[in-house]
Amino acid sequence: MPEKVNKILSKLELNEFKLNSLLEITKGINNNFSIDKLLKIYEYILREQLGISRLILYNFNQTNWNCLLRYGAKGNARKININDDLLHIKEITVIESSSSISLNSFDIVIPIFHKKKPLSYLLIGDLNEDAIRISPTIKHMPFIQTLTNIIIVAIENKRFANESINQERTNKELEVASEMQRLLFPAQLPSNNRVDVAARYETQQLVGGDYYDFIKINNQEYVLCIADVSGKGISAAMLMSNFQANLKANVKYNHGNLTLIDLVHVLNEDVNNAAQGEKFITFFIGYYNCTDRKLKYVNAGHNYPILTDGENFKLLNKGCIGLGMFEKLPTIEMEEVTIKPNDVLICYTDGLVELENEEGEQFETNRLHEIIKNNFHLSMKDLDKIIFHELDRFKGEEDFLDDTALLSCRFF
Repeated sequence: MPEKVNKILSKLELNEFKLNSLLEITKGINNNFSIDKLLKIYEYILREQLGISRLILYNFNQTNWNCLLRYGAKGNARKININDDLLHIKEITVIESSSSISLNSFDIVIPIFHKKKPLSYLLIGDLNEDAIRISPTIKHMPFIQTLTNIIIVAIENKRFANESINQERTNKELEVASEMQRLLFPAQLPSNNRVDVAARYETQQLVGGDYYDFIKINNQEYVLCIADVSGKGISAAMLMSNFQANLKANVKYNHGNLTLIDLVHVLNEDVNNAAQGEKFITFFIGYYNCTDRKLKYVNAGHNYPILTDGENFKLLNKGCIGLGMFEKLPTIEMEEVTIKPNDVLICYTDGLVELENEEGEQFETNRLHEIIKNNFHLSMKDLDKIIFHELDRFKGEEDFLDDTALLSCRFF
């Protein structure tokens, strides 16, 4: 009888221990303990109360297997290859003899799965069968598995929450950057008896690396430009914002002292200083004088703008290589063209002509020429709408591959 009573008391004591352990972990989770603090509680339960003196806990973190906790493991025990040694294990497994020297340092493998995908592997060794409350150890592996599962899920939830917070913070920063970038574009474009100007810009992300501008120097002189930074994302947008600021400052304060060629040299130096050779900018800039009806331009490696009277098409392709490709531009060629009344200039970035449809075919310049020819009589705002409507129709269910900017100007 006393023996039976002792067994009952021992069982009750063991159950109380398991319950208290689960409550301790749950309390830590509810109190939003850090991952390190949760792991310390987990380690204390396994090492001090269960007598497990050797342990490694692996966890899959999105792309890689990482070691969350390790103690008592030395030498070969540290050289476990998850893919080769553990991924085939689907249930609690006693390691009797393995071809892996590393695994032979342990006694038991406990896998943790979620929706048939492995989240974690716990390896334990040097089991102390005389530890308080535990005898024999192997009977209590399901409890250890449950405890480990709770810890791993809590860690995954904390990581997910942190990622969500970081993503929300990043999105807010992107929204602010997008708004600041939007303010750098011209708020209004002129439509008067000299010029009719319109533009449209579609970014692939919240911030983009394309840029256009139409700058009025006085009632007779205008500067128009379009540009595209290599690459995407915040770094491209920051470089373009720096470029915008330098361009506007030089046009506003130095237009009387700088020729177009001088300006392009200055801008190339600015891009080199800002990008340090990691990015470059393709760029087209034109200077138009309403009095003599001359358009001077330099094309720095950009898609060729189209100058047309509705029937004839001239590509503005004189200039130099892209800005930031070399510390010093080897040569720059400027061209001057005479503008006839009603001529139209169409500037665009490569996202427009390189747009692909569902068959992988690109939009290309021939289609753009045809749209311009068929809709030449329209205002520039309406022409831009037609062009983007045709782009949407062409791509079908496909997305825009790149930022896409369009600047149109009719000269009266």
